[in-house]
Amino acid sequence: MTDFPRDPHTAGKPLVSIITPAYQAGRHLSETIDSVRTQTFANLEHIIVDDGSRDRTPEIIAAAAAADGRVRSARTARNGGVAAARNGGLELAPGEPIFFLGAGDPWVPGKLDCQGALMQENDVDFSYMDYLRTGELGDRLGIVRPPNRVDLTGLLKSNVVGNLTAMVRRSAVGDARFLPIGHEDYAFWLLVIRRAGVAHRVPTDEPLCLYRTSSYSLSANKLRAAAWQWRIYRDVARLGIMHSSWLFSNYLVRGLSKRTPYLNK
Repeated sequence: MTDFPRDPHTAGKPLVSIITPAYQAGRHLSETIDSVRTQTFANLEHIIVDDGSRDRTPEIIAAAAAADGRVRSARTARNGGVAAARNGGLELAPGEPIFFLGAGDPWVPGKLDCQGALMQENDVDFSYMDYLRTGELGDRLGIVRPPNRVDLTGLLKSNVVGNLTAMVRRSAVGDARFLPIGHEDYAFWLLVIRRAGVAHRVPTDEPLCLYRTSSYSLSANKLRAAAWQWRIYRDVARLGIMHSSWLFSNYLVRGLSKRTPYLNK
């Protein structure tokens, strides 16, 4: 573990590890890195895994690491996908609480302090938060407000955990890893919640996480996303055909809505 200097405000607080996979992320990566570096919780390590980028991503990561010793870089020999990049970050992460953050999804200062307080005061293994959906240019699209708690049964019905908002203890992660099957984060949380038992929402007045949407994302293809969902029920959760069919019908009904029930303008 890297021995980072601690200031009086972070003394006694655990080191947290933040894992960011980055592929062709030059457009927004600097903003995301800065949003981590300016967190009020300073005892952190930001592991950025460059997944074979051919744009400015490697240079941006190198500059950030040179400017701040808490930024740690890794690079894959070739593009292996987000699951492999996150798994590589997990192998490098020394922190007890672990966070995952997309290369284009910045946090608001205070996010880590707020979530860490809930974790320590209530002995929570797995938590998540509200998040603001934005467009490519940062325009507000809506606030996602998930339920206050979710267990395995609830998570099977719908993924209410925004990946950029989640915090999980390493003990709850165990040997769980991301699978390259589409909806990687959802499949991962299903594995984690089996250990954690329940996940809790961290209440905040305003969202502290900003999720940047893109019409070019892999999950934008609805038919492909539906196929991924079915595979998760059958291959990851290992549910029977009847249970999978019932859950999948619920998934399709939700998908027909323009917004999920917990999305507010």
